[in-house]
Amino acid sequence: MKLLKVFFKLLGILVALVLLAAAGLVGYLSLTEYKPAPTETLTVTQAALKEEPAVGDLLTVVSFNTGYAGLDRTQDFFMDGGKNVRPGSEAEVRGNLSNMLGVLDRLDAQIVLLQEVDADSTRSYGINQKEYYRRGLAMNAAMAYNYQCAFVPFPWPPIGKVSSGLVTLTELNVQSAERISLPVPFEWPVRAANLKRCLLLERVPVKDSDKELVIINLHLEAYDDGEGKLAQTRQLVELLQAEVEAGNYVIAGGDFNQTFPDAPAMPAVEPDGWRPGLMTELPEGLHYVYDAANPTCRSLSKPYSGERNATQFYVIDGFILSDNLKVNHVETIDLNFLSSDHNPVLLQVTLQ
Repeated sequence: MKLLKVFFKLLGILVALVLLAAAGLVGYLSLTEYKPAPTETLTVTQAALKEEPAVGDLLTVVSFNTGYAGLDRTQDFFMDGGKNVRPGSEAEVRGNLSNMLGVLDRLDAQIVLLQEVDADSTRSYGINQKEYYRRGLAMNAAMAYNYQCAFVPFPWPPIGKVSSGLVTLTELNVQSAERISLPVPFEWPVRAANLKRCLLLERVPVKDSDKELVIINLHLEAYDDGEGKLAQTRQLVELLQAEVEAGNYVIAGGDFNQTFPDAPAMPAVEPDGWRPGLMTELPEGLHYVYDAANPTCRSLSKPYSGERNATQFYVIDGFILSDNLKVNHVETIDLNFLSSDHNPVLLQVTLQ
């Protein structure tokens, strides 16, 4: 009987310690929670080339969700039903970075929109990926953070420190860059260790004109109940519409985590797995541009074997353009998910 009392006493102490540690962690995350302002001015790291486009010029744009160089074909991810949190070695991350930089260099775009770029995260071994791409491409660069957390406590082993976001690189003469906050669909305490989605907006003067080229890099909500995506999309479209009404040229590109209204449906290989939302119809003056000939994203429920019939694919990466831009070419570059769970999308447009 005495031993039983001692056991329950020790058990009570253990439970109390666990609860105290959990309360301390929640308190720490709440105190250090990333709380960006609605709009923040960003620094643009300058490079040698600072071109100004003119009416009639052809521009090449690439959008690429790089998966923080940690989601190559050998990886799965716990939020998609897999089990992994990060690659097994720093060498794997550096190999993925090298492969993706090589692709971007070959595509030779004047505007590069990257999503899921880590600056200093445990999951990617602390590598400053923004600087890696900036130096490798010799372009000016701006970064808008959408995930800043001192310690993400889930799953097990935990994700740990995350510092990540959107990076726009360009050869153009960027006059200003802003981080624009999007609605956060999560409540406290989950919100404290979750993403704070945003837009990265840059303005470039158009030569011999009072108009601007407005470039928007985006990565909308993924793992919400759908309301977050709708709210974020609504804010995005309202912003684009205002730029169209001002007569500007608008290129908004990235990972929408939604498919496009007229895009053909991908075969449902995982009917119970993650499903993208559906983008809304656009107001006059704007239109979607994408290429559904190849998938832009794969499921991370398991590593990618290369067997296309056994993999869930999606078309969720693309662009929204103003009607004063003529589309010359759009293409999903099929890398067969070598170094990321996404394929890049290449766009060529002419200013009209």
